[in-house]
Amino acid sequence: MIRYKKYQNQTKSTPLSAKWLARAVADETLDTRALAEHMAKHNTPYSQGAIHGVLKDMTSCIKELLLDGKNVKLDDLAIFGVGIRGKPADTSKDWSVTTNVVGLRLKCRATGTLAINQLKLEAQLKELSPYDIEGANTGGNGGEDDRPGEL
Repeated sequence: MIRYKKYQNQTKSTPLSAKWLARAVADETLDTRALAEHMAKHNTPYSQGAIHGVLKDMTSCIKELLLDGKNVKLDDLAIFGVGIRGKPADTSKDWSVTTNVVGLRLKCRATGTLAINQLKLEAQLKELSPYDIEGANTGGNGGEDDRPGEL
């Protein structure tokens, strides 16, 4: 179940100003060790420690490959790559790494069973905590709305 909160856009210079939107809210972030523990519970012959070690090594190797200019695809998860954040130059001759590169970013594009079209088919939404909508108090008990929505 994907939980969300509604919020009102406060940005003035946009067509979405004062409009209500939804933002996904995660109730927990699992680290590599917790992911390994979860995976070990799925009838695998591998221990939590073995899985954790493989995941840690995988993370290090992905970083190494990304820094070597490669993309890394984990089937049914994502393709990871590096992008460049930069400022434009008027000519090719005027462009330089020191002047025009602002930073790097990690790109991640979902693939296979995690691709957005597949997620839309399987996801259910639930409001985490109602907001005061257009001046009418929703009762605001801070709990979850028991009415799941569909995409």
